[in-house]
Amino acid sequence: MSGISGKESSLVSLHYPMLTRSNYTTWAIEMKVFMRAQGVWDVVEYSGKNEELDTKKDQTALAAIFQGIPEETLLAVSEKETSKEVWECMKTMYQGAQRVKDARVQTLREELDGLRMKSTDSVDDFAMKVNSIVSTICGLGDKIEDSYLVKKILRAASNKFLHIVASIEQFGDLATMTVEEVFGRLRAYEERLRCGDNDDGAEQVLLTKVQWKTMEEKDDDEYLLLTRVQWRAREQKNGGNKNRKFDKAKVRCYKVQ
Repeated sequence: MSGISGKESSLVSLHYPMLTRSNYTTWAIEMKVFMRAQGVWDVVEYSGKNEELDTKKDQTALAAIFQGIPEETLLAVSEKETSKEVWECMKTMYQGAQRVKDARVQTLREELDGLRMKSTDSVDDFAMKVNSIVSTICGLGDKIEDSYLVKKILRAASNKFLHIVASIEQFGDLATMTVEEVFGRLRAYEERLRCGDNDDGAEQVLLTKVQWKTMEEKDDDEYLLLTRVQWRAREQKNGGNKNRKFDKAKVRCYKVQ
């Protein structure tokens, strides 16, 4: 029966991964597996004389490599004669680029670690700075966990957010809190400071049942704006009464005089 052989048929049916600027390491691993499956990887590793090279296998390996590289890379290696030469040339090109990328990521991570919120920064200003660095890092193929960013943001917040940061760290679940959530809480506190007459530097803390675990058994609609000292005094006065209800209309904003 006419047709191509089983080995040739399996070669044609394979869908080789496409090399990009950021995936060389995984691309090389996949290509190695594919060429081993075709029985041609040994020529890519061949270190003997070219005269003794299995030409047919070498051409098959070249065909496999060329199917997985973009046009600009193909032009860069077109003068190479063997699959080994092409492979080594690409390794030099892309691993060198990878080292540059890794160095850039490291620099950006150090910049993120050293970032601090200025006293004149709004929450949105600081969020923009953080997001800019994080987006650049992710664009280079690296990832940053939300849990790390949440802790970083709280550490870097300016002194005017000291009390809300302390409350978040004490009552919030930092392991599951998202970056959007922590910035949202900082914005809410910032707005409270803006709306209140805080020119005398009064320090306040916003506590809600939804936000804090210590409020889980209290009324869902309770919102208190108290200093930490006033909060403890109120709890002692109430005797830990978990079933007490509060009238929101009577909630007041207390200030440190």
